[in-house]
Amino acid sequence: MKTDTKYFGEIYYDPDELLTFPKGLYGFEDEKQFLLLPFSETGTLFSLQSVKTPQLSFILMDPFSLDGSYAPILQTEELQFLNVERSEDLFYYVLCVVKEPVAESTVNMRCPIAVNDDGVGVQVILENASWHMRHKLDEFGREEDEESGAPDKK
Repeated sequence: MKTDTKYFGEIYYDPDELLTFPKGLYGFEDEKQFLLLPFSETGTLFSLQSVKTPQLSFILMDPFSLDGSYAPILQTEELQFLNVERSEDLFYYVLCVVKEPVAESTVNMRCPIAVNDDGVGVQVILENASWHMRHKLDEFGREEDEESGAPDKK
């Protein structure tokens, strides 16, 4: 099949590559089918491209590439909806709002997208209060200098 995309022009895809969001995404409940298109071979930055609306594409990031301690825990109903037993059995992506300069861009670590092996996804709201909806990219990768007494940068 083929579709137009916001960032890659016209592409061909296999229907097995579709991610299906039965509930849509927050604010886009009518958008149910997407393609996950990597921007590069590193696989940390993606376009979540709607197949229904060519100009609708979300920028996603691999949250574990930002913070290795990220460990989303889903509610029992969410796990059942995705037909898995454990949160660790899912793939996760976080929405990114790109700004200038890029370091000012933000990621939503509080409301990740969770996808199962069958390509069914859902956007969830984590109960863990340590994750927020607007973490700046420049927050990640910096380490606290405890000996100098530097303040926590998170």
